Amino acid sequence: MAECGRKALSLLEAARSRYESLQISDDVFGESGDDSSDNPFYSTSGDSDSDNYIAEVGEEEQPQPQQQQQQQQQQNHHHLQKRGDKESCGQRGGLGGGGGSGNSGAGPPGALTRSQAEEEGWTGTLQDVTVPPFKDTYGPAQKMPATATALDFFQLFVPDNCIQNMVTQTNMYAKKFQERFGSDEGWRPVTAQEMKAFLGFVTSTSVQRCESVLSIWSSGFFSNRSIALKMSQARFEKILKYFHIVAFRPSQGSNQGLYKIQPFLDLLQQSFSCTFRPSQTQVLHEPLIDEDPVFITTCTERELRKRKKRKFSLWVRQCTSTGFICQISVHLKEGTDGLAALKNKPQLHSLVAKQLCQNISGKNTIIFTGPSITSLSLFTEFSKQDIYCCGLLSTRKSDCTGLPQSMLVCSSTPAQRGQSRVMMKGSMSLISWYNKGHFRFLTNGYSPTKQGIIIKRKSGEIPCPLAVEAFAAHLSYICKYDDKYSKYFIFHKPNKTWQQVFWLSISIAINNAYILYKMSDAYTVKRYSRVQFGERLVKELLDLDDCSPTQ
Repeated sequence: MAECGRKALSLLEAARSRYESLQISDDVFGESGDDSSDNPFYSTSGDSDSDNYIAEVGEEEQPQPQQQQQQQQQQNHHHLQKRGDKESCGQRGGLGGGGGSGNSGAGPPGALTRSQAEEEGWTGTLQDVTVPPFKDTYGPAQKMPATATALDFFQLFVPDNCIQNMVTQTNMYAKKFQERFGSDEGWRPVTAQEMKAFLGFVTSTSVQRCESVLSIWSSGFFSNRSIALKMSQARFEKILKYFHIVAFRPSQGSNQGLYKIQPFLDLLQQSFSCTFRPSQTQVLHEPLIDEDPVFITTCTERELRKRKKRKFSLWVRQCTSTGFICQISVHLKEGTDGLAALKNKPQLHSLVAKQLCQNISGKNTIIFTGPSITSLSLFTEFSKQDIYCCGLLSTRKSDCTGLPQSMLVCSSTPAQRGQSRVMMKGSMSLISWYNKGHFRFLTNGYSPTKQGIIIKRKSGEIPCPLAVEAFAAHLSYICKYDDKYSKYFIFHKPNKTWQQVFWLSISIAINNAYILYKMSDAYTVKRYSRVQFGERLVKELLDLDDCSPTQ
């Protein structure tokens, strides 16, 4: 028994060594105190959704202390199983039969028969695949001093000239509005200091978790007299009424529907690229931006009816080692942008993936994708740009054109746990792996001849192809990031779509700022948690006293 335990731990250590690039994954938001970056595998907190995944599998026994390391990697598999088909829409959910139809009938549209697959070059003979070394450095692009404040990190993405532009455009819009609808005696032009305070008030809803920013000036539970004194509620509401990024509609542009926010998104995208260089492994997905579940369960039916459904979609390219969001892509579900005209979802998601990856060609990056993006044609196109891929397949959500039908339907012979089948076409591998359901992967980023493991605390290690292990390890970090990230949205929910996109983008910028802070020397001076970092940022935006990094 002891020998089996030592064997499992040695296998875990070998697997862990393969993911040493996950530098800050286990404590990315700092809630657990001291940094625990030596553990690259996902560790759930008491309020993490992933705790529910374990219960659903029926593992009733509680792990002993010597089993906790094995539990870490086991949870990677649970995230793999639960992300499944729901990953493409930013929700957690079961994969069912691994995306398969559960029968041995015809495959999905575009799948190849056995003879067609042979003609196209698919074979069961496996060959080793090697990904060339990563052609880029990894980490923050500039060294921040140990005295840098939360505002310093935030202004890497939203600098003073950007705030000054908000001042100019807001005053222009107020003038235009009053020329058309009559003067507003209570209005006076906003200043840069007031605009920073305005951003601070709205940002405070991400740490106070209050549904309305106006609660700050109320006498209720979410009131905050310490910051309410910096600006009157009447003045805040005036700025909120006229707040703009772009006051006038441009005569031309590629994305007219987002013209009021597009310059800010372009600046933000440029700052993301200039401040941080992601690791070799990255993921394309939609982050969680749904409504706060606590609010949904407590609000009245009338309040629910008043709230409008989100009219835009957001995809990101995210570093799997740190959670840093490297690029964002926004499109309107109804509007004038080019993506809105695409009704075919695989075509839409393929185009989004190309947009997100246009700046990483030639670097030998490995990207992980969900079922809605994974396709042979896209991966083949990426491989010509030295972009390697590993994606989860679903016969319902993925474009299965050009893939062998025999690999996409379930065999009539019952599969054993850990059993896998692989077919190759050139350097592309199609993997079918069984573990309480069939999981299918398409990859050219990992060799099909190399094996990995999934550690189970009751049944021991379960063999799997290395691609499966890598997918589980990296995607589990993104699951953890999403669990934590969704807690720090700016809770202010305006009705206008461009304002929703703006505050969501600000939320992303603040989370990215915290990641850079945690990787800087300033983190050694004072180890702020994500909540503390947000509180410091609000105070510094409001120019309150006592904002030194050591307090």
